[in-house]
Amino acid sequence: MAPATAPASPSPSSIKLSSLIRRTHAPHKIQKKLSYSSSSSTFEEEEGNKLLSLVNIYKRAEYTVGEEEDYGDLLCEQCGSGEQPEELLLCDKCDNGFHMKCVRPIVVRVPIGPWICPKCSDVKVKKLKKLSQKKILDFFGLRRDSLFGNNRASSQDAMKRRRRPRPLVVQKKRRRLLPFVPTEDPDRRLKQMASLATALTALDIEFSNKLTYFPGMAPRSANRSILENGGMQGLTKEDTQTLKRCIAMTKQGQFPPLMVVYDSCQGYTVEADGPIKDMTFIAEYTGDVDYIKKRESDDCDSMMTLLIATEAADSLVICADKRGNIARFISGINNHTQEGRKKQNCKCVRYDVKGESRVLLVATRDISKGERLYYDYNGYVHEYPTHHFV
Repeated sequence: MAPATAPASPSPSSIKLSSLIRRTHAPHKIQKKLSYSSSSSTFEEEEGNKLLSLVNIYKRAEYTVGEEEDYGDLLCEQCGSGEQPEELLLCDKCDNGFHMKCVRPIVVRVPIGPWICPKCSDVKVKKLKKLSQKKILDFFGLRRDSLFGNNRASSQDAMKRRRRPRPLVVQKKRRRLLPFVPTEDPDRRLKQMASLATALTALDIEFSNKLTYFPGMAPRSANRSILENGGMQGLTKEDTQTLKRCIAMTKQGQFPPLMVVYDSCQGYTVEADGPIKDMTFIAEYTGDVDYIKKRESDDCDSMMTLLIATEAADSLVICADKRGNIARFISGINNHTQEGRKKQNCKCVRYDVKGESRVLLVATRDISKGERLYYDYNGYVHEYPTHHFV
């Protein structure tokens, strides 16, 4: 985040201001010594006690230009190295440098606008804490009977899945979505929900388990999967029923067996709190829907592509910075290394669901209890900078 380059020296007859340079100095040539009055936003000559406006100051100065600081010797406060200067971030408060990979949690991309280092931000992480049952249920808009009255129904559903008859004719195996199996112990489910509620509250995010459309952003009518460049795969009838079933379960307080934990390196991340089978539906990526063009200069770190349209102006993105669910906390893999790629255990897929584009997170292999969830942020594009990921 080095300052912008200073403009070339202007002619004395023209007044040029360097408004894009953060660190500026006082005008070079002023005839008399001046003192600044903050109350009136004017300068005052010490000899004649005459008030001068800023316009007069600029008229009397030949030019005003900010001098660029020399950051050639800038070192990272964490590792002490000045290597990879393109990845050195400069704190706008203490002027110290930090490598993006040395900051905790890791900074994936160069921030847009001012950046404050963790030492100067004074932001204390709200770690997982014990919440009352009432607060948890109120946070997710649930009733008490929804948490404690569905154990029997969920076990009956599991029995139905086990007793599903097989066809007599052998056909080519097709991978279908499986509904998640919620934790049967209601107290354990409360802890899982409390971890998500605490993480969302710490980031001042409202829980939302569906796509949201607000005035000033993209309307729901803009989310048409038919606009997808090259077409979008449709969700089959069986998989659509699975999606509906999972949505109905979450409305009753039955969530996938997942726990949100805080890691000093990765920040908030998600762990499996029970075994998850391959092709199990994990969550839908939710948040506010907006046009990609309007978010090109956005500093949100939790965006998800929703629609890549033939016309760039019609492309959409999901922004989970104000509203979202557990999907926004699932980590990305470092797809630049073999070890990083081995960690991937779920994927993000965009489907055509009744004419609209939806983003679903699905397990790509069996996930054990305690294993963290990872997916590739890039998909097939490979443009997102994941080389700093764990």
